[in-house]
Amino acid sequence: MKTTPLWPDTAKMPKFARLGKDLKVDVIVIGGGITGITAAYLLRKAGASVALLERGRLVSGETAHTTAHLTYVTDTRLSDLVQRFGHNHAQATWDAGLAAVRQIHQIVDDEQIDCEFRWVPGYLHALPRKGREEAPSLQEDARLAGELGFDAIYIDEVPLMRVPGVAFADQAKFNPAKYLRGLLRVLRKEGCHVFEKSEASSIEIDPPTVQANDHTVRGKYIVIATHVPLQGATNTASAALFQTKLASYNTYAIGANIQPDILPDASFWDTGSPYFYLRIDRYRDHDYAILGGADHKTGQARDPQKHYERVEKRLRQIFPKITIDHWWSGQVVETNDGLPYIGEIVPRQFIATGFSGNGMTFGTLGAMMACDAFAGRRNPWSSLFDVHRKTLFGGTWNYLKENKDYPYYMLKQSLEKPGANSLRAVARGEGKVILLDGKKMAAYRDPQGKVSVKSAVCPHMGCIVRWNGVEKTWDCPCHGSRFMATGEVMAGPAEAPLSDPKEGLFAV
Repeated sequence: MKTTPLWPDTAKMPKFARLGKDLKVDVIVIGGGITGITAAYLLRKAGASVALLERGRLVSGETAHTTAHLTYVTDTRLSDLVQRFGHNHAQATWDAGLAAVRQIHQIVDDEQIDCEFRWVPGYLHALPRKGREEAPSLQEDARLAGELGFDAIYIDEVPLMRVPGVAFADQAKFNPAKYLRGLLRVLRKEGCHVFEKSEASSIEIDPPTVQANDHTVRGKYIVIATHVPLQGATNTASAALFQTKLASYNTYAIGANIQPDILPDASFWDTGSPYFYLRIDRYRDHDYAILGGADHKTGQARDPQKHYERVEKRLRQIFPKITIDHWWSGQVVETNDGLPYIGEIVPRQFIATGFSGNGMTFGTLGAMMACDAFAGRRNPWSSLFDVHRKTLFGGTWNYLKENKDYPYYMLKQSLEKPGANSLRAVARGEGKVILLDGKKMAAYRDPQGKVSVKSAVCPHMGCIVRWNGVEKTWDCPCHGSRFMATGEVMAGPAEAPLSDPKEGLFAV
């Protein structure tokens, strides 16, 4: 049995040289985990020159110690988020996570990275023997999720766990080592400057400068993508004050082969505090389970072995016959209000931290927001996750109005999966956005069975229309344009109908 994380055994990382000369680039990224590598990728794809500095080996820090759940469901229960911050802030937090998961999926597709990415359901479930008493709170979470636009339903019996819970669609999982290996290969091909064993020994901001290996890297912007932010160009007092907003916790994981069975390819987490979180991976000749949990504040466990034993005991309760081959611990950073800190801590110095149990998701989001910040673009979540925020109480923030609808929906919908990829998925009298020949189409089947296919792109400003099943119309969520089921304009601001593909009518 190995006392190291599973992922490094599954993918060998490419090697990069130490920084050995002075360099001048647009952006300096410090940290070679998911946040730093993704930020370097997005910035390079946007045309910026980038230097990525990692003090050790790439993908050797906390990113390697993850269990790699990709979820927009936060550690803080949705009902608690709503009560604490209001509906708008809660919706924005989950939307941010969903956009990040879809960003990962888009990168996987764009770069054809074989990293076992799968869309799977995720289940929040009651603790063993507490199903009946926890059912009302789970029902409330499902109701709130649906109210805020997320695909979630309450179920009386979660698969495998046999207790009540909430089933969330649009969750995912992947192999983070294979994914980041793919990104690093792209960075090498794209001419990005990537350096290992190059620890940032000092950081200045006027101009943005990083010292490493007795060499100087100068840039226009710095992204600090370390697990806990380096002090950087902030003064000692303000850095110490910021650190008081963060708390580190150890978490434990066990990986084991389990007997092949009819098991859901899914993710699970319970309502405990701390909670257990499980992923199941199904392969051709075996199934594999990773269970994590038994968290405690870093440095406050007298006997860490007992925490591994708690995880193993719970895993054997779920799967009595297992063969454990890996066990390891990781660290998560919690914030004082449950939301991550992502943004500029001083001008031209960007940080991202406090991801709690959503490191893969919020790490990717941090990279997306860093790219926007460097480019001077407005990001829908910059205020929500502001590093200098005092409080989110009051409930006066209008999420959609604050972001003027269009930027928010364009970001969300550009990454949105179509409902199907076949006209056969469209029932009589119904419409559905489907993917045909790589393009999103608005398909409608009339009561007689004739199918009309139009572009799903609103001609006004490029948003993706949605099917209104009550009115039998295509509605644009960005600026309110409406179209008949067969694409004709009903209401502006759009002036042109939904456009025709090569063939507009099908009898399928």
